[in-house]
Amino acid sequence: MEHAASGWDPLTDAYRCFQTGSCPRQSAADVAGVIMSGVCGQVPGGGRAGAAVELSCCSVTLVEKLASSLTSQSLPPPLASHSMEILRVLFHDMDLMSHLIHQFQAEDQIISHLAAKCASTCVLYHLHKSGAVSAVWEQKCVQTFRSSSPGNELDACLWSLTEVLKRLLRGGHQEILGKLLSSFDSSLNALCSEFLPEERKEATQCLDFPSSRRWGTTFCLLLDLLEALTASRLTCRAGVCQRITHIRSPALLRTISRSSLYFVKKRALLLLKRAVLQKAGEDWALGEAPCSGLEYEHFSSDMSTLAQSVLTAVAANWLQSVEVGPASVFGGIRHVREDEGQKADCVMLRAVSLLLLKSMELHIPMAGGAAGVDSATEVYGYLQSLWGFLRRSSVQLTEATHPCCWVSLLFGDQDDDMMEAAKALLSIFLHHRLCSRSDDVSALEAACASGCNPHCHFLLLLRSISFDHSILLDFLISAETCFLEYFVRYLKYLKGDWQGFTAACGRIAASDGHLSTQRSLPASCSGDVFALTYNGGPAPVEFSSRVQPTDVVSPVGMSCLAAGLRLVEYGSSDESDPEDMEVSPDEPRTSVCEKSTCHSTGPLNAPRSTVERRPGGSSASVLQSEQTSCPNMAPLSGQVTCETSARAVLCLSELREVVTRLQAKKLFPYNPSSLLKLLAQVENCSQRSHLSRVNK
Repeated sequence: MEHAASGWDPLTDAYRCFQTGSCPRQSAADVAGVIMSGVCGQVPGGGRAGAAVELSCCSVTLVEKLASSLTSQSLPPPLASHSMEILRVLFHDMDLMSHLIHQFQAEDQIISHLAAKCASTCVLYHLHKSGAVSAVWEQKCVQTFRSSSPGNELDACLWSLTEVLKRLLRGGHQEILGKLLSSFDSSLNALCSEFLPEERKEATQCLDFPSSRRWGTTFCLLLDLLEALTASRLTCRAGVCQRITHIRSPALLRTISRSSLYFVKKRALLLLKRAVLQKAGEDWALGEAPCSGLEYEHFSSDMSTLAQSVLTAVAANWLQSVEVGPASVFGGIRHVREDEGQKADCVMLRAVSLLLLKSMELHIPMAGGAAGVDSATEVYGYLQSLWGFLRRSSVQLTEATHPCCWVSLLFGDQDDDMMEAAKALLSIFLHHRLCSRSDDVSALEAACASGCNPHCHFLLLLRSISFDHSILLDFLISAETCFLEYFVRYLKYLKGDWQGFTAACGRIAASDGHLSTQRSLPASCSGDVFALTYNGGPAPVEFSSRVQPTDVVSPVGMSCLAAGLRLVEYGSSDESDPEDMEVSPDEPRTSVCEKSTCHSTGPLNAPRSTVERRPGGSSASVLQSEQTSCPNMAPLSGQVTCETSARAVLCLSELREVVTRLQAKKLFPYNPSSLLKLLAQVENCSQRSHLSRVNK
């Protein structure tokens, strides 16, 4: 009886009915009365300490479940009708929303958060039902934003508005979203004026909470809201509040350098990174956010403001003040031995790098012919500052022997970021080469010194994937990276600078500390002799390779440890030809590594064409022809350079073949004609280079 008198039984009965999809025994008015008593913390007959808190949490959770289920239309008709009547009584007759927002300022953070969660769901329910925003909720949030005092109430209002915006963005409710943002435009700008003041106001403004954890929590909730506002720009145009991230980017940069809370620094930096990449909301959009790259009102001016803010800060030694902590793992920071060395937080390093690189890429066309931007000293000065920052922050990058390796080392496990960085560096290099008016050799040497030689980046990318064309095909088909845009632009440059590409092959080979300088012959991963045949050739060509026991296998050679392994077996499709990308049944089953790393021990048997390919098979003769053109080169460096160049050409040739087959079967997701033309032109460049060396 004591338990029944506490009010738990009616509430528990109602909750179980909604779980099973049946209507409660009590009427809608009775259930609403029980819920309302629980929300207000009224426990019949008194009760133990804490019972009011538990009853309040359970009641608020039940209301949130009702509103959420009705919004998603997941309840059976009888129960849906009963639930709608309960909510009608709660909100119209009992003014539940006023009681919910009153709980925003509760000292118990759990009650405050659950009340915010319930209020957000109910706001969305009424928006979908009537198209109107709860006036009580809106007024409370506006009033709280203007007071801007850190605490549970402000946290609850920030979280509640952010949740409503996210749900509307995922649902594509542009009209409702625009109307909602318009009502908060003034109050949000007032709030950000307090938390993100202009520099001239910062000196006179005395904030006694920037170093407290309470302030840090509130500030991160504000950053979440700013990300939702930034993402909303691709959906609707509502006001200045959507532009706060860009307009107040100088204040965000100062927060990164001056805040004593590392998690605040990191969160602010990630917001700026997503803003400059136009990927705001990617963590919670669940694939339903609008596509990036769409231009909206004030797009150019806002992106220019953000880019200029970053470059101005870097010029003022902002990078010197950016703190990079140790890498974190699940459960906290890993403790290491004294002789092991602590790994740096690569999330921070990648965010800083992309923020600067994309800012440079954006600023170049927007600045037009400004002399400062066209200055080679200024353009590469930013890169030198970044390179110095990375070397100070990461032991791994400090040990890099070639500046161009930093992209591969830093972004190796993040394909999307790596492609963004490579594309930005390619744009920076092409712009610098155009403005400096230097010859190709000088431009590439300067680019290598600054870590932005596009040939080096592409070769390191190929090496990181073991020159496997099927992975490039994955990149081309996937919409998760900007690889297609980068790849097409690089191929256009590559076909006009084959000499620079060959030189880069030598630089990469020379800087690879994993390759043994004692090997008499370039080696594969096996000491066996094997044969590789191709249709159209009169006899198999033998290859021999050897690795000394003391050699360390390079990243390129690691592909040999998994001979024949591919991410996707495109040849297994019912729509594909049987001779797809694998070696035909009557030929030895050699891996990509075996076909491309090994060197001929004797003269080849005169292939019919330098880049002739067997029908449906790999372009083995590309590799063979490239390798036979090396006799006049230095014994080791020439062979390694020629090997790298040949493997790259073979990879691109195989990629062209498989894309051609997929296009013929209408299985490719877009028209690749221009891409295929570029790949063919690159193969022709390789053939002409080979003939030129042979004639010499």
